[in-house]
Amino acid sequence: MLWRYLVGLSLVGLLGGCAAFGGSGPSTASIVRAGTPGAANAIALIDVDADAIARLGAAHVRRAFADTLGDADADPTIIGSGDSIDITLWEAPPAVLFGSGAGLPGLATSQSLNLPQQMVGNDGRVTIPFVGSIPVAGRTTRQVERDLVAGLKGRANAPQALVRLSQNEARTVTVLGEVAASRRLPLTSRGERVLDAIAAAGGSRQPVGKTTVQMTRDATTLSMPLDDVIRDPRQNIRLRPGDVVALLFQPFSFTALGAGNLSAQVPFEATGMSLTEALGRIGGLRDDRADIKGVFVFRYEDPEIVGALAKGKARREDGKVPTVYRLDLSNPASLLLSQNFALRDKDLVFVSSAPGTDFQKFLGIVSSATFSVVGITNAVQ
Repeated sequence: MLWRYLVGLSLVGLLGGCAAFGGSGPSTASIVRAGTPGAANAIALIDVDADAIARLGAAHVRRAFADTLGDADADPTIIGSGDSIDITLWEAPPAVLFGSGAGLPGLATSQSLNLPQQMVGNDGRVTIPFVGSIPVAGRTTRQVERDLVAGLKGRANAPQALVRLSQNEARTVTVLGEVAASRRLPLTSRGERVLDAIAAAGGSRQPVGKTTVQMTRDATTLSMPLDDVIRDPRQNIRLRPGDVVALLFQPFSFTALGAGNLSAQVPFEATGMSLTEALGRIGGLRDDRADIKGVFVFRYEDPEIVGALAKGKARREDGKVPTVYRLDLSNPASLLLSQNFALRDKDLVFVSSAPGTDFQKFLGIVSSATFSVVGITNAVQ
């Protein structure tokens, strides 16, 4: 009777163990079902093939500085509110308006007036003796000089004017992050570029290969590896007033889950990482658990990329499409494709468990229960 009781108790435990099988995430089949057109809460399921690699590569190009922000010729020096300017006025002899002055070499008899440095007010104007209040914001120094000469005609004898921007506060860019010294950099008519700003801030404090340049202009923010900007002169674009240039050290990471040899958040370099490198970084797949047909990359993708690749219409969340890329490693060509599949920041790399994994767990529970019952029976006898 005791033996039968123990066998029954073991069977109850066995059934309880079967109901409590653990798991590392969704199966390959369940992910495929979620990508089926018409499925509830449908996701976009995309098989990684040559077409997908090409479209993703083209999307990466559109995120480059030159293609998105563009480049242009250097702007002339424009005066803005908050700037300070120096003004010098001359008149030819016989002087009738200004007092005596040193003048310029070769023009010792000319009369000059050096005005104190003036800051351009919020209304964009400055006040000049004998001329009055004149607008200067949004104008070049040459334009202001012509306005001053026109205002002095009839009062001074053959007047001349020289205007110099002495302090540039309106046309600046901000450089910060992993630089030697964060600063505001005044822009000149020379047309400073991205690398000029970084050099003016003392350069990067981190290795170039692990540093990202983040550019913010108006409502647009883009990031590129610093190494790419150095190697491709097209990406070293001219800066515009108000731009923010930030150097970030190794800011990217992906999360690995499932039947890989490592589940963790893994940082990667600014120069980028392929899916092949990501799988290598986590030690590859587990031979005893992984489904080689079920390597997935989860991310929120731009609708224009998904539209031509996905089989069905997926939902959108904040303008992005929840997308899953599937790689079948049982196909040798997939190993080559994975080398050209670039990971992005915050991607989730998931390896599903093989279909027979649960059965193996079941056999393990049966074996454990059987040996337990036999051991207890022998002890009782």
